[in-house]
Amino acid sequence: QVQVKDSGGGLVQPGGSLRLSCAVSGSIDNTFVMGWYRQAPGEQRLLVAAFDRSGRTSYRDPVKGRFTISRDNANNMGYLQMDSLKPEDTAVYYCNLRSWYSGLEYWGQGTLVNVSS
Repeated sequence: QVQVKDSGGGLVQPGGSLRLSCAVSGSIDNTFVMGWYRQAPGEQRLLVAAFDRSGRTSYRDPVKGRFTISRDNANNMGYLQMDSLKPEDTAVYYCNLRSWYSGLEYWGQGTLVNVSS
């Protein structure tokens, strides 16, 4: 049974930083890639950062240059480093694992990031 647990959210002032973590347990094959989504109140869930099957990273425009996605395959961990945070980054952030081969995906439970003074 695969489980995905994301953590690291909290309250931070504008301009501050947070690092979100994604811990994966269980067995997944190498067709799975990691991404981070966020969902603000009343809005749809959007992809903000992800790896593709070649290991390249991509970012949604509003977070480019401020967010960095990374992974530690040896320890089944993923991260989202968020710098220069803005109030508009306030949302619940979700870690996602998706197989580019089968489409099967797993979600974390979400972690709340609140950027406010």
